[in-house]
Amino acid sequence: MGISALTPPPRPEELTETLLEFPDNRLLIELCGEFDRNLAQVEHGLGVQILRRGNRLAVMGEAAARQQAALVLEALYARLEAGRGVGSGDIDAALRPARGGDPARAGDDQLEMFGAQGLELRTRKKPVEPRTEAQKAYVANLFNHELGFGIGPAGTGKTYLAVAVGVTMFIGGLVDKIVLSRPAVEAGERLGFLPGDMKEKVDPYMQPLYDALNDFLPAKQVEKLMQEKRIEIAPLAFMRGRTLSNAFIVLDEAQNATTMQMKMFLTRLGEGSRMVITGDRTQVDLPRGVASGLADAERILKGVKGVSFNYFTAQDVVRHPLVARIIEAYDRADGDAG
Repeated sequence: MGISALTPPPRPEELTETLLEFPDNRLLIELCGEFDRNLAQVEHGLGVQILRRGNRLAVMGEAAARQQAALVLEALYARLEAGRGVGSGDIDAALRPARGGDPARAGDDQLEMFGAQGLELRTRKKPVEPRTEAQKAYVANLFNHELGFGIGPAGTGKTYLAVAVGVTMFIGGLVDKIVLSRPAVEAGERLGFLPGDMKEKVDPYMQPLYDALNDFLPAKQVEKLMQEKRIEIAPLAFMRGRTLSNAFIVLDEAQNATTMQMKMFLTRLGEGSRMVITGDRTQVDLPRGVASGLADAERILKGVKGVSFNYFTAQDVVRHPLVARIIEAYDRADGDAG
């Protein structure tokens, strides 16, 4: 990696500074970020202070925090050496194992996560990497199983990664089309009286799926593929009676599918297809007394060959860090109420 830790002159008191040397000044500039904002994120995350001195970074703070910060900075620099960028989300991913407690284990996790052999999905617009252990296991299972479930709170990348895997398989010729679906269930709102035709009424429900696709494919290509029916985005109710062969199929917000709808959707799986079901058991918008098809499928399909289940927690949230704290606060409140 080319990084060396330099021991400062001995002091009679406890050492409070760790020096790291980075030989490539261009990569060091990328590591620090514009106005040193990347360093500021590490400082805030681990409670240390980082100063730049030429091609060295001085990390100051408590011994354990300094060690963790050094491991984070080394892992991020290794990422840059491998030709990958470093953004806020990547830094947050590197900080997660460091917050776990064991600095040695954290270092192994970070280097494995950001090393040259890290898991990466290549789409037309950008590469996508799972950032947590749960996300990596999820992506691996989507490639290795015909049917995969991703269950957990908002912001954990369940749908985003599923669509990224679908686009990767489509580009690689492993499937001929992508089918994305959602139940058209209002989240506590009544939208039925809005003006417009059926497509205009349904599109607001489907927008998160459009957003994910546009992150991975150029807009003109998405439009062309949709015209050719090689990409379909449709409400769950439109899936009845179909057999989907050689397709990558995603059902999002599956907690809002009824038991009958879930069985109907699962049995659309045709030859050469892969299917992913994503949902959050804590955000069911079905009418009171109507059972969630996601919960029933989870119970019924446990142990069925070819089916995988992956679970996410607030620790896997990759949106704003506050989202993770909000989810944890609601979980605590639900626990207290129970």
